Amino acid sequence: MDKVNRTAKSPRSYGQFCGLARTLDVVGDRWTLLVVRELLPGPMRYTELKTSLMGIATNLLAERLRTLEANGIVERRLEETGVVYALTPWGAGLREPMEALGRWGAPLMMTGREGDAFQPRWLALALPGLLRGVTASPPVELGVETDGFLMVLRVDEDGPSAIAGPDERPDTVFSAAPEVVIGLAVGGLTIDQALSSGDLQGDRRVLREVFSRQNLARGATS
Repeated sequence: MDKVNRTAKSPRSYGQFCGLARTLDVVGDRWTLLVVRELLPGPMRYTELKTSLMGIATNLLAERLRTLEANGIVERRLEETGVVYALTPWGAGLREPMEALGRWGAPLMMTGREGDAFQPRWLALALPGLLRGVTASPPVELGVETDGFLMVLRVDEDGPSAIAGPDERPDTVFSAAPEVVIGLAVGGLTIDQALSSGDLQGDRRVLREVFSRQNLARGATS
């Protein structure tokens, strides 16, 4: 209850005694959840946030960060490289609802990119969310490379997780445009269709283990 008691009430509050309404009071403003999305993989400097959030005005980013700090969602830390912004434990709790929103919005991704901005690192949040419920025993690791950015998607008995910019390149790597990777994850493309548009280095069985129709169907109902 400590977090709730010290949450700053927005001047544009809905004024409703409802968990959803009060959540939107805090994170419902334009760009706010996208700032959280950027910080979910780890702390970032202000300039890094500004670069990744293409299109946000400098004064608006500063305002959103101040509000997130006031609400106990983001904190500033002093590191060797300077000041960075990081999610608090309460702020990190937004991962699950944001993954759920990503899954809900997956059909909207099938219309294509249409010139929209894209950062490959966003897949580190999107893929585990889209593949929630998928498991593997023994665990498998698949590298996913798009626009020159490499991440490792690991699936084990607990489900999927992702590491952005791993120290070592995994044995199996699938390289493709982001539209192909997303299409494969949401079941809009078959393995063969994805392979015809991308490149696989390593064991094809790993790709099938992660993106098989049976696994995706099981994940959708879990």
